[in-house]
Amino acid sequence: MTRRSVQIFRMMLSGIFLVASFSHIIKVDKTVQRIDQARFKGIAYFFGEPKLLVIASGIVMFIAGLGLLAGYKTRWAAAILMSVLIPITLTVQVGQITTLGPLFKNIAILGGLTFFIINDSNNSKKQ
Repeated sequence: MTRRSVQIFRMMLSGIFLVASFSHIIKVDKTVQRIDQARFKGIAYFFGEPKLLVIASGIVMFIAGLGLLAGYKTRWAAAILMSVLIPITLTVQVGQITTLGPLFKNIAILGGLTFFIINDSNNSKKQ
C-alpha cells in the first residue's frame, strides 16, 4: 500500500459523500419522500423529524466528506460518515428487493470507511 494509492482511495470515497450531501440539501423533499416510501422508515422517525434529519445528514456528510477529502482527521471523518451511512442504509436500502444494488454499494462504502478507521492513513508507507 503506497501513500499515493491511499490518497486516491480517500479522494474517490469522499466524492460519494460530497455529491450525496448536495442531494440531501438541495432535494430535501425528494429525499424525505424516499424515506416515507421505505419499509423501515420507522428507524428515521425514531431519530426525529425526517426533514430535519435529511438536512442535518447533508451538512454532516459535507463537512466530514471535506475532512476525508483533505485527509484531515481521517479516522474521525470516516467514523462520522459511517454513523450517518448506517441508519440511511438500514432505513432506505434494507428491505427493498429492488434496491439490492444500492444496498451492496453502501456495504462496499462502509468497507472503505472501515479501512480509514482501522488504518492511520497519515502513516502509510511512502513509495
